[in-house]
Amino acid sequence: MSKYLLNKFLFTIDRDPALVERYREDPRGTVDWWEAERANVILNCPEPEGSTWLAFTDAEREALATHDYVQLFGLGAHNFLILTLFIALFERDYDEPLAFQREFAARLSHWSLPYPDIST
Repeated sequence: MSKYLLNKFLFTIDRDPALVERYREDPRGTVDWWEAERANVILNCPEPEGSTWLAFTDAEREALATHDYVQLFGLGAHNFLILTLFIALFERDYDEPLAFQREFAARLSHWSLPYPDIST
């Protein structure tokens, strides 16, 4: 398991509005594409710089592909990265202000201290 890779996915998708829309409309396809094409590109380095060792586990891939933010949190993805991306994905589907954020909190409310380790 690579919490780094999970967090890198959440961070990079959230920073590009076109990728946010792609991930909303085709989550599994976006995860597969990102893992194959972008996962091993080293951040803040020229394009030729890369690696080949990072890959999602089946559990990580499935949680990302099904937008399962509760499972992502349980796998150790950083809660702020999860929240900011999922606000971009789903806040528009709610009529009341902060409704998605309240649902997010409620769905994660079964967690108590100590929370899953979010260190990478």
